[in-house]
Amino acid sequence: MHEVPLEQFEAMVEGAVADLPDEFRERLENVTFAVEERAAGADYARMRLAPGSTLLGVYRGVPLTQRGRGYNMALPDTIVIFRQPIQRLARDEQDLVERVRHVVRHEVAHYFGISDDRLREIGAY
Repeated sequence: MHEVPLEQFEAMVEGAVADLPDEFRERLENVTFAVEERAAGADYARMRLAPGSTLLGVYRGVPLTQRGRGYNMALPDTIVIFRQPIQRLARDEQDLVERVRHVVRHEVAHYFGISDDRLREIGAY
């Protein structure tokens, strides 16, 4: 386990977003990034996971691949990174940075409509 202050964790998330390849980062629109301590019951229900499962992040929104012409004037989608479970898994600060980076990229993939199954297929899970 490696814990850091909330501000430092948020900076890691911001750094992970800034480090996204340009072709992805530049296409992020109407999406915000947030840090929460842990997943809520609704997150587990939405993901069809049992409460108590390890959930490191979640994409709350409509993936680009599912947006139709009528998709406008919508509130921003949100990518949430869960601080406590990621810190619990991290061995040290560098491992924490890498885990945050991985979770950010994973959730951004969902924003672009890439499923967990597809992420497994390409070895990005």
